Amino acid sequence: MIGLGSYAFFWQHSDRVERPLSLVDEFEATRELDVDLFQICDYAPLEGMTDRELRDAAGAARDLGLQIELGTKGIEPEHLSRFLALAEVFDAKLVRSMVTGPDSAPTLPQALAWLTEALPAYESQGVTLALETYEQVSTENLVELVTAAASPNIGVCLDPANVVARLERPTEVVELAAPVTVNVHAKDFAFARQDGWVGFTYSGAAMGTGLHDYPHLLREVRPRERGVNEIVEHWLPWQGGAEATVRAEQAWTRTTVDYLRSIR
Repeated sequence: MIGLGSYAFFWQHSDRVERPLSLVDEFEATRELDVDLFQICDYAPLEGMTDRELRDAAGAARDLGLQIELGTKGIEPEHLSRFLALAEVFDAKLVRSMVTGPDSAPTLPQALAWLTEALPAYESQGVTLALETYEQVSTENLVELVTAAASPNIGVCLDPANVVARLERPTEVVELAAPVTVNVHAKDFAFARQDGWVGFTYSGAAMGTGLHDYPHLLREVRPRERGVNEIVEHWLPWQGGAEATVRAEQAWTRTTVDYLRSIR
């Protein structure tokens, strides 16, 4: 399925706009694009919501016909247990996370020990844990970690944009991670010269206009054949004002959804 993620609403729910969107607002905007999947990813208010607020949000998603995935950072067993409980509230079948978290940067042996402790509960509840490709851990080590965990309920959340910061080549990362990919973050990216030609800015681009060889990803990962969801998100720079930024963010979302629907 094609879905929208919280990062598709990064500016629209930020405090830099006059009326930030609520979580339910984002659900409704997702359905307006005829999209049936939403990933609540790195959305800070989620963990501070009361039980009633969580139930209300989950009920709103169900009423709109939305499937929900969750996203967080860190793999400490107690943290993963908390998100497994949230997954039950939202009927979510996937939790995306990262090996490193706000308060932890485990060694690979420690990470494996934590995953070994946490994964049986995920298996029992039928929830998949997707660890994202990021610059903090090499993709080779991440794939080795996922493989060593030896569970049908763990895999990689593939985001080729992140790995450039580690000087990894996106196409090579796609090929390496493809066999264990269980979730995809779909966004484009590009370099632009800074003023005076003194370096580059690495940032987002409207889908289909940047450096991401998405057809290559589709060939290698085969997400549509394998039931791997593709989640729309952006790295949209601030456009100088709130109105222009919101307008650009909404346009990028429509462009990405249309691109994903058109390409095979």
